[in-house]
Amino acid sequence: MKLTKNTHACVRLEKDGRSLVIDPGMFTEQDAALGADVLLVTHEHPDHFDEGRLRAALEANSAAELWTLRSVAEQLAAAFPGRVHTVGGGDTFTAAGFDVQVHGELHAVIHPDIPRITNVGYLVDGSVFHPGDALTVPDHPVETLLLPVMAPWNKISEVIDYVREVKPVRAYDVHDALLTDLARPIYDRQIGQLGGTDHGRLAPGASAEL
Repeated sequence: MKLTKNTHACVRLEKDGRSLVIDPGMFTEQDAALGADVLLVTHEHPDHFDEGRLRAALEANSAAELWTLRSVAEQLAAAFPGRVHTVGGGDTFTAAGFDVQVHGELHAVIHPDIPRITNVGYLVDGSVFHPGDALTVPDHPVETLLLPVMAPWNKISEVIDYVREVKPVRAYDVHDALLTDLARPIYDRQIGQLGGTDHGRLAPGASAEL
């Protein structure tokens, strides 16, 4: 399976001529979702969910389908009948040859005064896990963890402990658009030295074979 990093929280997975895109939000490239057979969205925040990008992808490929939580599905289901599916923690499904397990329930706490919204993570082919905006630990071994390294709701000690708890074979950074170039070497060094796994970072547009 091929992993391609897009800006911020968005990634594309490809195998056997089919592609799956997770979280094409407002910070990611305008065409990040185009050509996808499967679209997954973890939650409704605009850096993960951009309605225009999803509509363009669904219109461009009449066979493409979207799986997401209810708050996002309600905004698109009427325009694409039968192609927008609501999921929650514990659900499983197969789409375009990808096997997907849904994990988690709530967004991480940003501040106690801010109500928590729903957030789900996706484990693809029992191997690649994208947690969205939460430090969800799936009840399944993870080979490749897509690691949210920098957000208003986390700090680096939590990120390191999350890697230690999940124990993936490798971790690649996501949720990194707000991380400055000055800070990146510090994050790379500390996560790499303390996380206990192979930690890497892909520039937008770069790929890795998993």
